[in-house]
Order: sequence, then structure tokens, then C-alpha cells
Amino acid sequence: MRETDGARVVDQFGVAQTAADSAAVARFDRALWKLLVFDPDPLSDVEAALERDPAFAMAQILKGLLYALSTERRLLPQARTALASARALVPGLGDREIAHIAALEAWTAGRFHDAAGHWERILVAEPRDALAMFAAHQSDFLLGRSDELRDRVARRISRIDAGTALEGIYQGMFAFGLEESGDYERAERTGRRAVEREPRDAWAIHAVAHVMEMTGRSDAGLQWLESRAADWSENCALAVHTWWHYALFHCEERRWDEVLRIYDQRIARAVDSNSVMELLDASALLWRLRVQSVDVGARWLPLAELWEPRIDDGWYAFNDLHAMMALAAADRAEPSRQLLARLHDCAAADDDNARVARVVGLPAAEALLAYAQGQYALAAEKLAPIIAITARAGGSHAQRDVLVQTLASAAERSGQRGLARAVLAARLQLKPKSALNLDWSMRLQ
Repeated sequence: MRETDGARVVDQFGVAQTAADSAAVARFDRALWKLLVFDPDPLSDVEAALERDPAFAMAQILKGLLYALSTERRLLPQARTALASARALVPGLGDREIAHIAALEAWTAGRFHDAAGHWERILVAEPRDALAMFAAHQSDFLLGRSDELRDRVARRISRIDAGTALEGIYQGMFAFGLEESGDYERAERTGRRAVEREPRDAWAIHAVAHVMEMTGRSDAGLQWLESRAADWSENCALAVHTWWHYALFHCEERRWDEVLRIYDQRIARAVDSNSVMELLDASALLWRLRVQSVDVGARWLPLAELWEPRIDDGWYAFNDLHAMMALAAADRAEPSRQLLARLHDCAAADDDNARVARVVGLPAAEALLAYAQGQYALAAEKLAPIIAITARAGGSHAQRDVLVQTLASAAERSGQRGLARAVLAARLQLKPKSALNLDWSMRLQ
């Protein structure tokens, strides 16, 4: 093991950090905890830690990850600045910290799978490294790796002291991995335990909501989120996304007026925040309403205008799909064409996003544009061959369901009723009491 030249201070989870100031590590601890529970402002504590100790490498890494994991190209310069500051400190660092630098470097270079490999090696040696776990878990989510969402955490939990705060956080991550792997009963038990341990763990709250979404328990999902509202609805980085889940429960019951109310009062704030995660939620909800022939009025235009500056991002294809929803639905013909051209360029590159763009991103974007233009047969033709592999584009099962619904609708509208029935049959297996499913099935008989 590499020896370090700097002073060592143990953080809140028992991991030794190279830092000269214990007060700086305390602020790092606070920032890391905020990140783990999705408090919206870990950055202020990171900056405070670096003000006390500018040579605190892991604070620089945490700062860089706050920008890098956003999936927003516009924030990469800030991530790379923090990376450069950390890299300059390498002579005084240990192996684990150097591996963190390598992971951040890989991620900002578009080598997402390499970054996850570095985080995994860190966790093999130090399972209590919560920043490595958080980053790896988020990478598994962004890369659509359902098994790793479960197994990466499972490889660590037995090595974390029972009853500790860290075990509770890992249980929340494990719950989400179990849900994405289809182990719904165990996922719900695990998620509820995690929330009992730490009520403000928004990721665990959200994991239980996912279980209820996937199993068609709309009323139970609404009750769950309402019972935990004080912990996620305000001062939480996942607030808008959780409101999106709340709206999905109403979608399954075809309560369209309520869905629009939630969009206007809770999700349309994405128009103000300009956060890509919130723009995703806005696009995904309005597109579901479009597929169900619900009139959304003039709501698409302001959303499309916020997506337009991101047309050239070419960084994460999942974002590009949601940009296409807004641009195509708002009938922004030239920006839609430009986005497709950019996706073609991305697909020709040689990085992890290029591989996703080639197999999922580009054909799915073409399908969405065709659907918006009323070319339903073409939309179905583009979507049907890839619907089984859309996980490669990242996101959750609940998020990717928008493509399932689009395929079913495109098939129905183009007269391919057999295909529509086949696509809908899978939804019915999981949600046999969903009013949306039942009404749709009746229509296809």
C-alpha cells in the first residue's frame, strides 16, 4: 500500500483522509452526508472544507463529482477544474485517493464503465468509502445496469457494522437495486427499513415508491409518498423527481386533471431551475399525456425552449431522448433535425455514449420524432427492435416505460393491433388493476 506524505484524519465512516485540518474533514463529512441523502446543497460545505484546507484532495474529488454526475456537459469544466486541483496533490496521496482521481478522470472523458471499475476497486479495498459507493451506484443507474445496482451494494453490506448510519444508507441503495432487479417484496422491506433508520434518505423513499409503481399499487404509492412528504417534498434534490412519481400514480388511474395540476404546481418549476434532471421529468410526464391523447395546451413550448441550448451536448443519450420529446411535441422542426444530426455524430464517436447512441439513442429519437409527426408505423418500426434493450440507455424501468407506452400507442394508431396487444400484455402482468391498462386493453379487443 502506498504511503502518504500528508496528515491523516478519519472521517465519519472510519475512512482515513489525507488532510491537514480535522475541521475541514468535518465539513467534508457534512457535505458527503448531504449528498447521500440528496440534500440540495452539499457544495457549500465542500467549499467550506476547501477554504480551510485547499490541499484536501477528497474534497476536490467530491466537488468534481457533484458536477460530473449531473450528466450535463455544461458542468464538465467545473468538474475538470476540481480534477486538476486533485491531480496536483497526487505526490502526497494514498492509493485509494489516487484511484478516485482516476475514476473522475475517466468519467469526465466519457469512459463511464472505466470509472465504475475504479470505484469498484476502491470498494474492494475499503467498503466504507461512501463516496465511491454513491458514485458507483449512480453510474450503475445512469448506465442501466440493474444487476450491479443490486450486487455492488450486496458485496459490501455484510462488511458494514449493523445499526450504523452507513449501513442504513447502503440499505437504501440496496432497496433500489432489488427493485430494479424485480425483487419487489424484498425491495420494499429493505427500503422501509432504510427510511426508519434515516427518515430523510430520499433515495430510499424513492425506492419504495418505485416498487409501488412497478407493481401497480397506485393508492398505496400515493399514501406512502404523502406519509413521507415532510422528508422529500421540500429542501430535497429529488423533490421534483418524487413529485413526478406521485403524478405517475395518478396516470395509472387516468386522473388527468390531477396529473396536469401536479405538473403545473410542482414539475413545471423545472422551467425555472434549468436542471436537466427536472427537465427530464417534465418531458417524460407531458409525453405520457400526449400518448394518452390528453390535451396539454401550450405547456410544451417553454420546455422546448429550455432544451434547445442543449441540442449539441452529445454527452448522455438518455437526456437527448427527452430533449427530442419536447422539441418534437412543440413542433420545433429545425432544432429536432439538429438534435438528430448531433446524435448521428455521437454514434460515430468512440466512447461509452457513442455505443448507447448507436443501439438505442438514435433509433429511439427517430421513433419519437416520427410519432410526433403522426408517422406511427415508422415510430413502431424504429422502436420495436430495441424495446428489449432500452436499459442500455440508462434510467429506471419506470422511466423507460415511456418508450413502452409510445410503442404500444404507435402500433395501435398504425393498425398493428397484435403488436399493441403484445406490448401491453407485459404491463398488464405487473399492473392488472391499472385503469390505464384496463381501458387500453378494452380498446384493443
